[in-house]
Amino acid sequence: MSMIYHITSSSAAQAALLDGEYSTESLAQDGFIHFSQLHQLLGVANAFYSGQKDLVILVVDASLLKAELKYEAPVHPVNAAGAVVSSADQRFPHLYGPLNFEAVIKIVDLPLLNSVGFDLPVL
Repeated sequence: MSMIYHITSSSAAQAALLDGEYSTESLAQDGFIHFSQLHQLLGVANAFYSGQKDLVILVVDASLLKAELKYEAPVHPVNAAGAVVSSADQRFPHLYGPLNFEAVIKIVDLPLLNSVGFDLPVL
């Protein structure tokens, strides 16, 4: 069982749980939903979600996905502040379609450790 991870707001996760499907702006703009592998998750959280509260991590069993999943180079290797998020040789999971919510095996709170950063909870 291969797991991938997605950070979102608690309210978006709850809405998707009721709807049975999850989508993002990136699906409309980039053609896919951004995911991370476990070793990439903390870097993504601190680079793109700094200071945000009420976030959760969707833990997804990749074998249960209905849409196509590809591992590709990062689309945004540098965040808006100019910090390097990942090296170009890393591959990130990209889901080319909405996330069927039955593939989500767990929703885990991502609490803010301090005013800007995160510490990964037990997944």
